[in-house]
Amino acid sequence: MSIFNEIQEMGHEQVVFNYDEATGLKAIIAIHDTTLGPALGGCRFWDYKNEDEAIKDVLRLSRGMTYKAAVAGLALGGGKAVIIGDAKKLKSEALFRAFGRFVNGLNGRYITAEDVNVNTSDIEAVSMETQYCSGIAGASGDPSPITALGVYVGIQASVLHKLKKDSLKGLTVAVQGTGHVGSWLCRYLHEEGASLIVADIDQGRLDKMATEFGAKIVGTDEIHKVDCDVFAPCALGFGLNDDTIPEIKAPIVAGGANNQLLDESRHGEMIRKRDILYAPDYVINAGGLINVYHELRGYNAEAAKRQARNIKGTLLEIYREAEEQDIGYHIASDVIAERRIKSIKSMADLRKNYNNQSWIRR
Repeated sequence: MSIFNEIQEMGHEQVVFNYDEATGLKAIIAIHDTTLGPALGGCRFWDYKNEDEAIKDVLRLSRGMTYKAAVAGLALGGGKAVIIGDAKKLKSEALFRAFGRFVNGLNGRYITAEDVNVNTSDIEAVSMETQYCSGIAGASGDPSPITALGVYVGIQASVLHKLKKDSLKGLTVAVQGTGHVGSWLCRYLHEEGASLIVADIDQGRLDKMATEFGAKIVGTDEIHKVDCDVFAPCALGFGLNDDTIPEIKAPIVAGGANNQLLDESRHGEMIRKRDILYAPDYVINAGGLINVYHELRGYNAEAAKRQARNIKGTLLEIYREAEEQDIGYHIASDVIAERRIKSIKSMADLRKNYNNQSWIRR
């Protein structure tokens, strides 16, 4: 992999590699774009097959955060961090404090938060070394309920647009992954009267979904194939690919996972040709980012929930744009995000030019 070619092609500003021998920390921080504000994005702890896989993941995730913030109307840029290794073996207070020192060295260009295998107590350790973190206990805490709320109203928008129904009662939703976000999503769906089909690698989580919500359990290799109204991927990314897309029976794909399309261009078009309504992942799962954004501004849970509910209207706008322009839903969301970034950048350039002219006149 040519790292500079990758970051040039994807439009990144900065990629930082961090190593701490004492704790075994191997971390990559990617800052995609700070036009709208400081780059904010969670830290993911994952045992990648190799370093190229980790780099690819952090680059795609950080770019997705830029677009997510732009579409959500937040004054934030996009960034992400990954820690390489087995979280069960490597997690320690010292490791996260070492990571916090590296974050602090970026002087506010990047703000970190929870992600896969990183929880509020881990972020509390990070906060001992830097102020540039969000999602700690006692502030906004775990963003998963707000993320799931955004996915839930996004499913409502998708059902309204595709199926012309203003209620989820009696519909069947297949949820892939019942971790923090997936379990909260199941709760919201169950409360509205939807039937649930679930899959997860953790049998304990599945048993809980079956007991609390009457969910039907299927295998992780079967969940995308089941007959349902909505398929909601809420596990790790890249689940929409050459093998799975032809097997999907649901007319709607709308879930909380990041980077759902293995190849954005090819698989986005593949879904469109199958006449499946696809909710762009960084739009529908923006609730978590909205939540931590409100923490940075002085946390108000109700304000965060209100803004997360706006995801419903944003998705309806994206669906209309896609169909009017005859383009994929993922492309339409990119267009809307890039439009906002471009407009703010133009304002900044004009302000800079004015300030320069004022200095010349003086």
